Amino acid sequence: MAQNGVAQSDRSSLHGQWSSRFAFVLAVSGSAVGLGNIWKFPYIAGQNGGGAFVLVYLFCVFCVGLPIMMSEVLLGRRGRRNPVSTMALLGEEESGTAAWGLVGASGAIAGFLILSFYSVIAGWTVAYIFKSMSGAFADPTAASVGAVFGSIAGSVEESGFWHTLFLGATIVLVALGVERGIERAVKFMMPALFIIMLVLLGYSMNMGEFERGFNFMFEPDFSKLSSQMILAAMGQAFFTLSIGMGAVMAYGAYLPQDASIVRTSFAVVCVDTAIAVLAGLVIFPIVFANDLDPTSGPGLIFQTLPLAFGQMPGGMYVAALFFLLLAFAALTSAISLMEPAVVWLMEVRDFSRPVAASLVGLVIWSLGFLTVLSFNTLSDFTFLKGTFFDNIDFLTSNIMLPLGGLAITVFCGWVMCTQSSVSELDPEAGSSYEIWRLLSRYVAPVALILVFLNAIGVFA
Repeated sequence: MAQNGVAQSDRSSLHGQWSSRFAFVLAVSGSAVGLGNIWKFPYIAGQNGGGAFVLVYLFCVFCVGLPIMMSEVLLGRRGRRNPVSTMALLGEEESGTAAWGLVGASGAIAGFLILSFYSVIAGWTVAYIFKSMSGAFADPTAASVGAVFGSIAGSVEESGFWHTLFLGATIVLVALGVERGIERAVKFMMPALFIIMLVLLGYSMNMGEFERGFNFMFEPDFSKLSSQMILAAMGQAFFTLSIGMGAVMAYGAYLPQDASIVRTSFAVVCVDTAIAVLAGLVIFPIVFANDLDPTSGPGLIFQTLPLAFGQMPGGMYVAALFFLLLAFAALTSAISLMEPAVVWLMEVRDFSRPVAASLVGLVIWSLGFLTVLSFNTLSDFTFLKGTFFDNIDFLTSNIMLPLGGLAITVFCGWVMCTQSSVSELDPEAGSSYEIWRLLSRYVAPVALILVFLNAIGVFA
């Protein structure tokens, strides 16, 4: 059991600290805000009836995602180590076994694997910035836009180049450290992301079918309400917050002791949700104005939207701005995905941060070529769930993340003693602590089990 359950943890971070609560909110928001918000959320909402899905999604974000995020931040700050060492240390203190370190290891490995394919897709967004500026989407047809995407994804050299460029930028920012690299990056990129989003929103309001897009997002059609839609909303709410992969726990280790975990986590969830909703309000009016299909799936960003941009006044610049937004969102997430493995090498192997970042980056870069090749040379080589990319995506998103999130919330809700969790979540938090405890002990675990069972096809 906890050795000093009543007192707050007096451990200090080995790698520095966020300069303020605001810096932490920006960093964790940057981790949470990524392609999942701007790329995946709009098409998932489109496929599941728009407004009804958004309502269920918002409920799931605050009743499932928020308590798990609070739990992960709590663990990170209490342990003040990399996710593997934090879970081993707290596991020994709270339950007498260091085997809980496997939960931290699983999360860090999941983030490592996710970044290997995330970097490839993010590289495409960087490529699209330059393609847009070069006029590649001027007077477009479905065939010409498809040819642009095919020329990038279908070429090992081109896709590999953009993957290398994107991952190289990630390595540099992580190598610079918590305050000089990560904090400075998010302090620039997150406000820039908001500004770009608002500019695009203004453009969408003036040039698109804004009222129709707004109604699609917020007028609930409860005829679309089904168990599959609810599970899709639950899954999206969980995955969009970057929980279960060690990133939030690693960032929590740098959170000042006097910062409120309740308020900072709530702020992060609000920022993340606002970006997802704004993305829908930017995208759907443009889609409707050009008579395109809002349910067109993953191709919405790379193949459907360029068609719309090419037919709009100033579309070349709007497209470049939109893909710059995507690149910023992807980079802030990529930094957090690399951080857990880097700090593990620093603490366990005593490597310097630049060396650790370079080694981790090199392995991720090499592994990323399995995804690069999945869209060209090895596209016909399939096993289990499909290509290498399909299998890595399925393993991480459908198995490792839900189980990791489940283990985290069970540890905080059932294994960690009340005194320990109270001391981290602020004794003055009052009823918010009781609400967190109820959600983390009962609601979140049940929801995660359902997400996991749905992901592996039990409810198909």
